[in-house]
Amino acid sequence: MMFRSNTRWYCSAPVAQNLVEKIAQRFVVDGKGEKLDSPVRSGDFVSIKPERVMTHDNTAAVIPKFQSLGENVTMHDNKQVFFGLDHDVQNTTSKNLEKYKKIEEFSKKHNVPFSKAGHGIVHQVMVENGFAYPGTLVVASDSHSNMYGGIGCLGTPVVRTDAAAIWATGQTWWTVPPVAKVELTGVLPKDCSGKDVIITLCGVLNKDEVLNHAIEFTGPAVANLTIDDRLTMANMTTEWGALAGVFPIDETTVDWVSKRENWAGSSKLAFPEAKDLFSSKRLTSLVDSTEKGEFTADEGAFYNKEITLDLSTVTPSVAGPNTVKKMTSSNVLSKQKIAVNKAYLLSCTNSRASDISAAAKILSGKKVPDGVEFYVAAASESVKQEAESAGDWQTLMSAGAVPLPSGCGPCIGMGIGLLEKGEVGISATNRNFKGRMGHPDAKCYLASPSVVAASALAGYITSPETAIDKDVKFTCKTNKMPKGNTPDVKLLDGFGSTITGRLVFVHEDNLNTDGIYAGKHTYSDLTPGEMAEVAFENYDPKFQEVAEVGSIVVGGYNFGSGSSREQAATCLKYKGIPLVIAGSFSETYKRNAFNNGLPALESPALVSYLKETLGTKQATFATYKDITLHLITSTVSFDGKEFPVAPLGVFAQEICLAGGLEGWVSTRLSSASQA
Repeated sequence: MMFRSNTRWYCSAPVAQNLVEKIAQRFVVDGKGEKLDSPVRSGDFVSIKPERVMTHDNTAAVIPKFQSLGENVTMHDNKQVFFGLDHDVQNTTSKNLEKYKKIEEFSKKHNVPFSKAGHGIVHQVMVENGFAYPGTLVVASDSHSNMYGGIGCLGTPVVRTDAAAIWATGQTWWTVPPVAKVELTGVLPKDCSGKDVIITLCGVLNKDEVLNHAIEFTGPAVANLTIDDRLTMANMTTEWGALAGVFPIDETTVDWVSKRENWAGSSKLAFPEAKDLFSSKRLTSLVDSTEKGEFTADEGAFYNKEITLDLSTVTPSVAGPNTVKKMTSSNVLSKQKIAVNKAYLLSCTNSRASDISAAAKILSGKKVPDGVEFYVAAASESVKQEAESAGDWQTLMSAGAVPLPSGCGPCIGMGIGLLEKGEVGISATNRNFKGRMGHPDAKCYLASPSVVAASALAGYITSPETAIDKDVKFTCKTNKMPKGNTPDVKLLDGFGSTITGRLVFVHEDNLNTDGIYAGKHTYSDLTPGEMAEVAFENYDPKFQEVAEVGSIVVGGYNFGSGSSREQAATCLKYKGIPLVIAGSFSETYKRNAFNNGLPALESPALVSYLKETLGTKQATFATYKDITLHLITSTVSFDGKEFPVAPLGVFAQEICLAGGLEGWVSTRLSSASQA
C-alpha cells in the first residue's frame, strides 16, 4: 500500500525517524489543518500547525500584515499565540511607548497572552511558563527560538508573514531541515559550563558544517547537563548556523517540568495559563509518550551529519573578537591581559539564576575596578526574584554592577551600556558581530558568566582560576542519504510540468541580501519596476544586462544570507525571474521567496557542475542556454545532463499559485467564509 505526503510517495512500512522528524510529525497537517499520518522526513516541504507562535516588539509589524489578509480576518486560535515586549524596553520615547500601547491593546482585543515590558525576555517567559513545552513545535519571529530545544521542544524561527498566517489560519509552511546528531561524551570539567561547550562547538566546527541543519544533542554526557546549560547551548545553535537545537526529553527534563508545576501554582509572577500548561495530567502524558519511545530516535534513523565532542577536553573559552568562529582558551587570553572596558551578564543566553549565582561567587565581597562597567539584567522578573532570594543579585549590586531591566538591551545594541569606539567588551550573550553591541570599531568577546565576572573583576580577560588547556577531541562525519527510487510529484491544476528559461549563473557562495538588494533601498518606497532595476547592483551591475524576463537564476551555496529583508526575493520576482535555484539557501531567504510566490529550490549537484564547467572568474555568467525544471521528476536538465533538485510539493505549489503565503491565506479565509 502506498500513500502520499506533501512531497513524496511512501510505502506503509515503518520509517525510521530521528527526534526532530518525530516531533515535527505531530504538527504536520494538510491544507485544511487536518493531521497527516504519512511519515515526515528531512527535506519535506510541509504545512505545520505549531503549538505556539511568538512575536515580540515586531508584533507591531505583523499586525498590519494580519489585517491586510481580509476585512473580517479574525484570530484563528488566540491560545496558539503569544505576544511579549523585550527588545526596546529602555526606550521611553513617546513613539515607542505608543507602539507598545498599541500592541497591548491588540492583545487585549484578541485575548492573547501578553508579557509586558520589563517582565522578561520573551523566550525565557515562554519557557518558564510552559508556553514552550517538551515534545511540541513552537515557532517565533525571532532567530533565538532555537532556545526552546533546551527542554526538548522543537523551536525554530519564522518570518513575520508566517506569523500573520498562523494568527489567521493556525498554519504556515516549513521545510524539515537536514539533521545533525551531536554526541556528547566524557565529563565536563567543574570550571566549565554549557556556554563553554557551545563556544567550543562554534569554534572547532566553524566552516558552516551545520548551516541550516537541526541539531540533535545525544550521548551519555547529556544526562549531566542542567536545563540551564541546555538552554544556553540550544540558544547558541543559532550562531552555529542551525535552525533548531534539540535536547532529549529525559529524567532531567521531567524533573524540571514537575518543579515548574509547583512554581506555577505559587508564584505571583506566573501567567494564569501556567497551571494548566504545567499540570500533572500533561506531565503524565509526556512521561507516557517518552516511555513508549515517541520522543526517542528510531534505530537506523538518518542523520546528515554525525558529530562527536569529548566534554572532558573542553576548557573555559572565549569567542572573538567580533565572531563566534574564533575560539581561544581564557588561559591564553589571560596572559595577553586584554583590557576590558565593559562586561555584560544579560540576554536569553546566560542570565538565568544559575548564571547570576556563578558570577556572584566570583564577585562576593569584591568590587569591580574603576574603568570597568559591569551591566547585569536578569532574564525575567522571576529569575531576578530567585536571585534576590539567594542573595546573589545583592552581591552583584554590592560589587558595583549596573542593573538593567529584564530585556534584550545591549545584546541587540539598544539602550544604555553600549560599546563605544575603540572599547573592548566581554559578554555572556550570544552574538558578537561587528557593531552589534555598539560601535563598529569596538571589539566584543563572548564567554561564560564565570569568565565574564572574573574579567570584570580583573579589568582584563581572564579565568576565575587557571585551568589545564587540552586539545579538543571531536569528529565530524557527513552521511549520504541512501538512494532509492525518485518519487513523482503530483501537480496541481494550473501548474505546468516544466519551467524553462535562460540560465544566469551567480556563483558566489554566501551571497548576502545586501548584494542582491542594497540596504540603501530597503526603506525607500520603490515601485516594483524600480526594485527590479536594482537587483544585484551591489554584487554585479552586469546582471541587469544579461538577465531578462523568464531567466532562471542559479546561485551558489547559502544564497541570500544576511538580513531578513524580503525585497531581496521580491526584486527578482518583479524582474520576471520565475525560479531561483541554488546549492543551498539561507532559510530566511527561502521563506521570503516562497512567501512571495517565488520558488527557491536546491540542487547542489547542478551548482557543482556549473562551478566546474563555467568557473568562478565572472561574477555573473550568462550562459545563453536554456535550463528546464521538470516538476514531476524533481530534476533539472542543462547541457544534455540531468541533476536532482528539491521537489516542489503540493503545499508549495498552492502557495506559489496564490502568489505567496498572504494570497494563500486570503484564499483559504474566503473559502471558509463561503462554506
